[in-house]
Amino acid sequence: MKYLLDTHTMIWSATDTSRLSPTARQILSDPTHQIFVSAVSFWEISLKHGLGKLALNNVAPEDFLAACVSMDFDILPLDAQAASTFHFLKATHHKDPFDRMLVWQALCLSVPLVSKDPEIVLYQSEGLKVVW
Repeated sequence: MKYLLDTHTMIWSATDTSRLSPTARQILSDPTHQIFVSAVSFWEISLKHGLGKLALNNVAPEDFLAACVSMDFDILPLDAQAASTFHFLKATHHKDPFDRMLVWQALCLSVPLVSKDPEIVLYQSEGLKVVW
């Protein structure tokens, strides 16, 4: 099965797996699962860290790429197709553009989004499958 990680899920996968739910840990530990991390997440981490809105506790934003590669996660680019069709996501349960793009990428790929965010769950109305 294929999954897309929300940004916080990816951060916790690399830095503090005790913050992950048992379901998330099981998904990540199953070698038959294909795990995607969006380029959007790396951008979000870098931007929010640079603005002082995200403390990473001795981890640099650029370290997450190598961490994801070492965990055998597949990096999902933000391609022109996803970017140009983003307007089809009509629901606006929150305004965070990073989360909304992750929702859109998960919908486009027809994969569940691994997220603890209660606002992300609201996008189930759009057909998003969320696991935590």
